[in-house]
Amino acid sequence: MTYFGNFGPFVLQDFLTCFFALLAVIDALGATPIIIDLKHKGRVINVERATWISLVLMVGFLFCGEWILQLFSVDIKSFAIGGAIILFLISLEMLMDVTLFHNSADVTNSATLIPVVFPLLAGAAAFTTLLSFRSQFSNTTIIAAIVANMVWVYIVFKLALKAENTFSGSLIFVLRRFFGIILLAVSIRLFTSNLFPLIESFRQGAGQ
Repeated sequence: MTYFGNFGPFVLQDFLTCFFALLAVIDALGATPIIIDLKHKGRVINVERATWISLVLMVGFLFCGEWILQLFSVDIKSFAIGGAIILFLISLEMLMDVTLFHNSADVTNSATLIPVVFPLLAGAAAFTTLLSFRSQFSNTTIIAAIVANMVWVYIVFKLALKAENTFSGSLIFVLRRFFGIILLAVSIRLFTSNLFPLIESFRQGAGQ
């Protein structure tokens, strides 16, 4: 198997297809209430670091994702279920005013890696989308779409954090509950849509 794929020419139409597909999957605008909620709870978010790490992870996964998953005997469905569980726990934090993600004593109270980088930005849905792109588009086009999306994420998150101080506590409370329910529904959909195909693949493997 060739993991480094096809470095073909940049194609504008393919770039737009990849860009808007990733835009919908990453959904930076939809994640802004979560970012505001984390900031309101005193969690530190380094937007520059989050976007750079997400960029590196996505490009790295584009080239080596299948190999990495095979190395650890993990399929993409199991990976997606893991991301869904993390999203489920984040939604519980937003709905129940509890803290489930604790940092160790020697680490700052940062939310940059979890949950901002994974699973909000470089999550299972984004990784799955990138793997599906490889058979359709050149790596040059895909990487350009990833970079453009990370620029968009940086702008949206920066504006969201600057606007956080203008929101009242009651508005943040309402947004937190509303988007907590939305995130809960998304996590359940991601979990169930991958669980049953995974079970079916196990059954087929056992039947052979």
